[in-house]
Amino acid sequence: MPAAISIITTTMKTTTITDRTPLLNLLAWLSPAFPVGGFAYSHGLEWAVEAGDVRDGPSLREWVSDLLRSGSGRTDAVLLRAAHRACGNAGRLAEVAEIGTATVVARERRDEMLNQGRAFVLAMAAWGGLDVPEDSPYAVAVGAACGYRRVPEDDAVLAFLQAFSANLISAAVRLVPLGQSVGLRVLAELEPTVIAIAEETRDATMDDLGGCAFRSDLASMRHETQYTRLFRS
Repeated sequence: MPAAISIITTTMKTTTITDRTPLLNLLAWLSPAFPVGGFAYSHGLEWAVEAGDVRDGPSLREWVSDLLRSGSGRTDAVLLRAAHRACGNAGRLAEVAEIGTATVVARERRDEMLNQGRAFVLAMAAWGGLDVPEDSPYAVAVGAACGYRRVPEDDAVLAFLQAFSANLISAAVRLVPLGQSVGLRVLAELEPTVIAIAEETRDATMDDLGGCAFRSDLASMRHETQYTRLFRS
């Protein structure tokens, strides 16, 4: 009689360990609670509200959408990507910071980007510090930090644009004023635009910098002499 044959099947299970630290870093750095002073700046929105350009949810959505597509939102996305790729290259990072600073046309906007950049670098001491040029625009400092800490570039851009939009909406909620539910609805409606700009800038270089959000630039200039002001820009 042939001997009985036993066949034992063993299932191999592979476990992949994913480092979640970069995600935690990104959530912390772009949280409204991170001490960069974003709550103090309206990016010219305060004048736009006084002038009647922004007066309700739809007009706010259009204003922020234009900034994302044709203004500082898109510019910051390009700068963040360039800084992310330049981390570890001091000369290239300094060049990105210098060009980024030159992209603004109003004094208050320049102060806004540089003051937030300095505050971000100072707060990064809790993570061991950040080696960037002394006067780095906010987007450049964030991009370099994400590069050093291995935060994926696309995730960093998406989170930065979302935080940028949320900060402007928060300012409008106080200025117009708008209800929180209206502000949240605008933020939700802007999600496709945030995703689109992140995708469109993936292959962008410094040669692609530029914008045409002229009304926003004028708003920033006129805010400097606005009679009643709650915000620094």
